[in-house]
Amino acid sequence: MLDQSTICAISTSPGVGAIAVIRLSGNESIEITDKVFRSPKTGKFLIGQAANSLHFGQLFYHDEVIDEVVVGLFKAPHSYTGEDIVEISCHGSVYIQQKILEVLISEGAQMALPGEFTQRAFLNGKMDLSQAEAVADVIASSNAAAHKLAINQMRGGFSKEIGALREQLLHFTAMVELELDFSEEEVEFANRTELQKLTEKIEVLLRNLKDSFQLGNAIKNGIPVAIIGETNVGKSTLLNALLNEDKAIVSDIHGTTRDVIEDVVNIHGTAFRFFDTAGIRETKDHIENLGIERSYSKLEQAAIVLLVVDTHNSFDLVKSRIDKIRGRMDTKQQLIIVANKIDTGLPTTIQQLEVLDLTDHEKLVFIAAKQKKNLDELIDYMIHAINIEAATQQDVIVTNARHYEILKNAHTAILRVLTGLEDGITGDFLAQDIRECLYYMAEITGEVGTEEVLGHIFKNFCIGK
Repeated sequence: MLDQSTICAISTSPGVGAIAVIRLSGNESIEITDKVFRSPKTGKFLIGQAANSLHFGQLFYHDEVIDEVVVGLFKAPHSYTGEDIVEISCHGSVYIQQKILEVLISEGAQMALPGEFTQRAFLNGKMDLSQAEAVADVIASSNAAAHKLAINQMRGGFSKEIGALREQLLHFTAMVELELDFSEEEVEFANRTELQKLTEKIEVLLRNLKDSFQLGNAIKNGIPVAIIGETNVGKSTLLNALLNEDKAIVSDIHGTTRDVIEDVVNIHGTAFRFFDTAGIRETKDHIENLGIERSYSKLEQAAIVLLVVDTHNSFDLVKSRIDKIRGRMDTKQQLIIVANKIDTGLPTTIQQLEVLDLTDHEKLVFIAAKQKKNLDELIDYMIHAINIEAATQQDVIVTNARHYEILKNAHTAILRVLTGLEDGITGDFLAQDIRECLYYMAEITGEVGTEEVLGHIFKNFCIGK
């Protein structure tokens, strides 16, 4: 049940700034603000003023001026929450912000819970649940690619695609269930051929959405990049060059890096999560071996593998290292072979590497990490390897773990519908499988759900949004 109280909260970041914004939402928002607001020039009250208007004045507490403010009025139903909203722009003093909140609460407002403004927008039908979740992703986006995905989802790209197919499936469900009422007449209202085509279309959509989560999650949290190679090939030097800081210890001693060093850097609007791993070699050192095992573990998790090889070594040795890493990768991963130390490397090794046979998932770049030579070329390869630009142009990419789990369940259910159609099962069992798939599809947009689920989602929002 929707809470009818008027809520208030600071909507700008905590701390001191030039300006802070305090927001109210609820039927009494304008009335409560009017009790403490005065316009020295016009003397007008806020009640009765036009929607989407700004008003300069002063906020008072017992005839004492708290601050000069600008008040924005947004009236139901044409507001973010679908309720009357007041936004007070004041000076960013922490004292002023807290004093205004104190005054508003004393006049009848209540402190908002985390995400309560967006939750009211959802409950008032201003957005569906997937769009509401995207609001949090927009706020949290730390790179251009993640921002594009969140904005697209907030505009309803995800829910529109799900909703259109769900409506068609609902129609067929009704027809199948209608057949059950006329079972003795053996009539068929739902065309099985058309239902088969629609089900196949939904199966492809759900599978593609489910499979997009790996990329979407990587874009949101940083593309995982594992820097792999033997000891002393320049992995840590490369990491420091990419991060533009001395994150990893560099020395000529073999096995200096014994654990995975991780950091995130934003490159050309895309976040990359780098893992500098322990050098891979044969050793009896128990601690170093643990680090090497972690190196292989990070290799398996990476979307991009930077295999650093030393051009001081013979081509046969370098080629054997490349083949070893190739054998541990799958076709979904991108391999960039980074031939390092070209400023002092063996000319014969460099020449033979230049004609190395590469697959569609592999690239070769020659660098001198210590001098940062050809780093731009390496970065270009990384960006093109993951194809961020094309990915963010797609209509829908799943970035939310809740959506991913639901999509897995929905995909399993639609596969049962397909199997049932092929096996010619009776309408009652077919309708049950379709209903289950419909339920999961509706769970994404919030057409079905529980208070517990909603509470879990919105508690992770910041207060004031």
